[in-house]
Amino acid sequence: MIIDPTTFSLNSRPSFVVFEGINGCGKTTLHRKVSEYLRSKGAPAIDTREPGGTELGKEIRKLLLEWRGERKSDRAELLLFAADRAEHVDKVIRPGQSSGSWVLCDRFIYSTITFQGHGRGMNRQLIDEALQLATQGTVPNLVVLLDIDPTLAFERIKGRKDSGRDSFEDEELAFHNRIRNGFLECAQSLPTSFLVLDARLSPEELLAQTLRVLG
Repeated sequence: MIIDPTTFSLNSRPSFVVFEGINGCGKTTLHRKVSEYLRSKGAPAIDTREPGGTELGKEIRKLLLEWRGERKSDRAELLLFAADRAEHVDKVIRPGQSSGSWVLCDRFIYSTITFQGHGRGMNRQLIDEALQLATQGTVPNLVVLLDIDPTLAFERIKGRKDSGRDSFEDEELAFHNRIRNGFLECAQSLPTSFLVLDARLSPEELLAQTLRVLG
């Protein structure tokens, strides 16, 4: 459900907020800026990500994003993400919510729906079963989706000074176009609240628009 930022109000504060989008959209930068703002106001915030938000998850992340061996089967990839998420929900997200902290997460179930579903073409029922097993019904209060043309995103990736490249960035442009379309479909069709932002905006403007919704 795409929200109207002029009328939307979070149903709880602190909240569980997820940042989504294709690689190179700027979601990690926005996540960091939102966290810095909340902390400057004295609000407790937990910063996390998928995959890799737990000790187990860090090892799974290596298998998923740094693997350079024989290509994994699509089912194996899906189940590795599910294992990472199950541990993440149990060890980070739910405890964070219970402690009264903002939980800010770089990627969540919507990346699985789009990367494995739209990107890989996996059966949606199989994906939904894996998501339900991993999350046990845990969903965010808000998803901030940064939308951008993959061609522009690839130019951004090429200009990075860090070495944060992952294996999904080796996929063809058509793969990332399918993912972009998948994210927009999620925003339109799922009951979760989505704030869809134009990722071509400056980091400062993206932060301002996000903070208007977070209150």
